[in-house]
Amino acid sequence: MKQKGNWNKKLALQVAVALLAGTMAGSTALAADNGPDSQVPENDSVDVYELEDTVVTAERMPTKKMETPANTAVITAKEIEDNHYQSVDEAIGHVNGVSIVRMAGGLRSYVRINGDDRVVIMVDGQKLNDDQGGFGRANVDMNMIPSMDNIQRIEVVKGGGSALYGSDAVGGVVNIITKNAVKNETKVDINTGSWGSHNYSISTQGKEKDFSWFITGGLQKRGHFDYKFNGNSPTMANSDYNNNSFSMKLKNRFSDSDSIAFSYAHRSVDDGQYVCNGLTSSPNSRLWENFNNYNLTWNFKEDTAVPGYVRFFYNYKWIDQSGSFSNRMMGLDAQYGWKLNDTNTLITGVEWHQSNSENAANGYYGKKLTNKSVFLQDTWKFADKWTLVPGLRMDNHSMFGTHWSPKVAINYVADADTQVYASWGRVFKAPTADDLYYYADYGSYGKYYGNPNLRPETGYTETIGINHNINENTSIGFSVFQSELHDAINWMSVGTNNYVQNVDKEKRRGMELSFKQELSPMWSYDLGYSYIKRELAKNGGPMDVDTANLQPNGYRIGIHYNSGAWKANLLGTIGSGLDAQYYNNNSSYNVWDFNLSYDIKKNITTYFKVNNITNQEYFEQSNSPGYYYPCAGRFYQVGLTCTF
Repeated sequence: MKQKGNWNKKLALQVAVALLAGTMAGSTALAADNGPDSQVPENDSVDVYELEDTVVTAERMPTKKMETPANTAVITAKEIEDNHYQSVDEAIGHVNGVSIVRMAGGLRSYVRINGDDRVVIMVDGQKLNDDQGGFGRANVDMNMIPSMDNIQRIEVVKGGGSALYGSDAVGGVVNIITKNAVKNETKVDINTGSWGSHNYSISTQGKEKDFSWFITGGLQKRGHFDYKFNGNSPTMANSDYNNNSFSMKLKNRFSDSDSIAFSYAHRSVDDGQYVCNGLTSSPNSRLWENFNNYNLTWNFKEDTAVPGYVRFFYNYKWIDQSGSFSNRMMGLDAQYGWKLNDTNTLITGVEWHQSNSENAANGYYGKKLTNKSVFLQDTWKFADKWTLVPGLRMDNHSMFGTHWSPKVAINYVADADTQVYASWGRVFKAPTADDLYYYADYGSYGKYYGNPNLRPETGYTETIGINHNINENTSIGFSVFQSELHDAINWMSVGTNNYVQNVDKEKRRGMELSFKQELSPMWSYDLGYSYIKRELAKNGGPMDVDTANLQPNGYRIGIHYNSGAWKANLLGTIGSGLDAQYYNNNSSYNVWDFNLSYDIKKNITTYFKVNNITNQEYFEQSNSPGYYYPCAGRFYQVGLTCTF
């Protein structure tokens, strides 16, 4: 792997050069800031993504949360900074109703919303999902996101979204919205912690008249990790990693309404692997990953209520884990909208996506899957307090033909503090390349066979909810949901072999309760509870409870302190009702994280974190009895950030 090492060195050099250039350009621009042209343009000073009461993803246009008929959650840049989150999955793992499935020592992670891993993951509205496959029904590894420094906010929409976002949007949608440069600034973040972990990140942003840039780079290293198992805290052998990341966003504004933006995101992973049976490891087992995502977008009508865009993107994924596989995903998207009158807003769009997958070690080469789609949605305020949102999407798949995904949602704003909403929609997910073509022979562990005769998964989701502000400092939310899929795709064991096939039915239902209160300018807290039941019917049999449910009962607790230069947060994630035989006889877990930060100066902050304070034994992936992927034990970290 000498070539791999040389490639990483070249990348590190390129990152350093790019960041140095950005920093120097930022310094030049800063020197010119005294001139009259140095003012931030008015259209950038009030960014819709900075408005906490506004969401974009649920309706593909900016809407106030109280007028959005969906169960949504928003993680702001301030929350990311205050908690010093190191990854996207760490941040959204604290969202009520969301769980994270972690593999490979935590370096591969997948999102479940409402108990479903069929989730669309986007950056600035561009899908990262490919058609190759991943873990379970998920196909986006959250660790491909290179940086937290350039994230303005993360929007989580819970419930089906196929009418707007197509295949994969069964459990929900996660949209990671990145920052636009609004000032000339460079930020450095250095931290070190348990297990020989060291993280170095730098970001630089700047503006020169109508041109702006935001560049980030990072290096992440770890020697191993420890875990709790049967009362002991052993070290997991071969669990080191050495990763690099880089991102760049260049934007040129032509007018208040038009701009063009180019984005590039890279992440490379070199991770030691362990084998879950008997918790043993192989010294030569490694995971190498390489992600490169490109995006060119023309934005127009940005100064209106319904902005539009035309986008071309190209995503490349290469993974080597005892055999390499790769995917190239390219696409062309466009969206346009009209505010027809005071009561009707219409949006429409078209998409063309083509995926090219290769998995030579497991039986297939150059498999292309193409999907063409068009969608239309109307937001109709048909009465003073009522809004109706009908929508329709048509997907034409190169293997599975045409599928229609209608939706209808209704929102009632009883008063300025009370919202009631309901939604229903059809969902659709096409089989992946792995589902169709995969073949592997694991000797005594059996063979795995894909199935080119699979049918797409189809079904519906529905949600009913209410949000109420008790007063200006206290709010409560409640929702219930249900989803049902026919022809759900599942890998099944027959003797020593495994086959993928359509099963009769897959059902999920549950509820969610949240409560937030600000006790004083210094103290606040939030509480969350979710109940999720997952069932599966195979070959005409009865509905059986899914043993892979990570949080049949999920609890979220957050206690927050903010006074002057000090900030502190205590975050609890609790799960109960697990099938103990699949989690080393654990039917519940309690994981508590704590962070503390102090602003030494306005531009210098030091922070301390401890994750899994009680060194809890827990698992975020179920397996057969005796086969486990344990999560990391107690972890300490201390860091320093500096901006200039």
